[in-house]
Amino acid sequence: MIDLSSNARQILKARYLRQTDRIETPEDLFKRVAKHIATVENVNKNLWFDRFYKVMRNLEFLPNSPTLMNAGLPNGQLSACFVLPIEDNLNAIFTTLKNAALIHHNGGGTGYNFSKIRPKDDLISSSEGSSAGPVSFMKIYDTATEYVKQAGKRRGANMGILNINHSDIEEFISSKSDLHSLQNFNISVGITNDFMYALEKDKDWQLVNPRTNKVSKTLSAKKLWDSIIEQVLKTGDPGLIFLDTINQNNPLNKLGKIQSTNPCGEVPLFNYESCNLGSINLKKMVVQNSTNIEIDWKKLERTITIAIRFLDNVISCNYFVLPQIQEITLSNRKIGLGVMGWAELLIMLEIPYASNKAVELAETVMKFIHEKSYNASQLLAKKRGCFPSWKQSSFSPHMLLRNATCNSIAPTGSISIIADTSYAIEPLYALAYKRTGILENTTQMEINATFVDKMKSLGLWSEQLHSEIIEKGSIQHVKNIPTHLKNLFKTSLEISWKYHLLHQRAFQRYTDNAVSKTINLPNTTTFEEVSEIYKTAWKYKLKGITIYRNGSRDNQILQLCGFNKEDVCS
Repeated sequence: MIDLSSNARQILKARYLRQTDRIETPEDLFKRVAKHIATVENVNKNLWFDRFYKVMRNLEFLPNSPTLMNAGLPNGQLSACFVLPIEDNLNAIFTTLKNAALIHHNGGGTGYNFSKIRPKDDLISSSEGSSAGPVSFMKIYDTATEYVKQAGKRRGANMGILNINHSDIEEFISSKSDLHSLQNFNISVGITNDFMYALEKDKDWQLVNPRTNKVSKTLSAKKLWDSIIEQVLKTGDPGLIFLDTINQNNPLNKLGKIQSTNPCGEVPLFNYESCNLGSINLKKMVVQNSTNIEIDWKKLERTITIAIRFLDNVISCNYFVLPQIQEITLSNRKIGLGVMGWAELLIMLEIPYASNKAVELAETVMKFIHEKSYNASQLLAKKRGCFPSWKQSSFSPHMLLRNATCNSIAPTGSISIIADTSYAIEPLYALAYKRTGILENTTQMEINATFVDKMKSLGLWSEQLHSEIIEKGSIQHVKNIPTHLKNLFKTSLEISWKYHLLHQRAFQRYTDNAVSKTINLPNTTTFEEVSEIYKTAWKYKLKGITIYRNGSRDNQILQLCGFNKEDVCS
């Protein structure tokens, strides 16, 4: 019997367990997935089935949701991340919309860059009419997404990007300001180094019509920047995607420029490219010695090796919705192995998230994961061959690799709940909170088990403490808790944004794709602070940045118990 939390069992039953003549058990699910992924193996199928099954059953590694949902099913699409092209003609726009619907229906999420579309009210010569502009077409995509559920279980997710020099960038920046539009889109401005230099020097910036390549408007870079920051402070959107940083670090730059990412930004992809993700549960990568808990480096290396092979197998046994997706995915064989449970690992090691020691360990851990991931990909390349576009990559001729990329830090929303651990590399959102919207109208209550276990081991757990963390989500106000424990259990909104960014930079240094992270900020955060966060993210050479000011939307997914004055926490 797998040791699963009640929240994990609830989400598995609602989304993942097959319900045919009988309902799958979680054990059945992991066996179904392991069996399908092991079909790629020419020899030792049973050995690899056993290894794949055990790392999932023990919640040491979990693949992205579409793999859990669809592995072993007829025409099972296993990839989570896709990018589709947006061209400046009606036929292409609606062909992409149809393709996106197919991807969403089969469990994937899609990213697009709308910058090729001519601006609003621009000339359409064939009909002597005028263009609706990119934001209007995004709203059509948004409406379609609302009615096409992923694998029949949930609505799809989109990333919409518009480059900072597009004529309609001002409309795009404010496109979610009413808090109702584009609810199925994350939106990000495609930022270039030239714009950031213009901002630094307080210079003017030119907006360009992509149809004519002529300047349509000139305004100060600062005015445009300020409008971004105002909207971010108000709604949490738009994020920023740093396109030059992405392309400077692209191992396949001979194949062209990358213009978009998947919905949460952790995988920059070419048009039609897909990627398969999975995450190691760092909470499980520890060993108890005589005096304390330490990272079990041997176990971590063994899990990395199994996970890389698992993800490479996913590509080989995948069902591809479109031939274009199959062609480029098989050519580049991108995978993204990441982590979850980082905050809880730090707590188990008694290292505060908001400390230089934690940041240094983040670099050490991710460097180890990166090196061992590449070692595993190299071994696969020797047995199975390099990815077909290898000769056009920066790895040729010196490094044989099976996969063009190996690592991504995904947000791990659903799989963290299944694994009963903290999201990706985020600090704890709160010690007790409610999770809304993840299962239609169901609200889940979460009390951090690592915190409870720690308090019980120290004799500090009581009904009064239980009531106080339910009410506040924090122990910073509790008088009898020692200072070192208060520091250890600081939550997301109590940690300076500087440490949020330092952790993201530490992981990004050894992540060949990108790092998805949300800088959660208190409601009192100022305009100047948000501006400094976004500028620092660029200086740190992050590939993207997202912030969220607590309370800027009524329907935020993670909420303290008193957020909407609803008595749902018990």
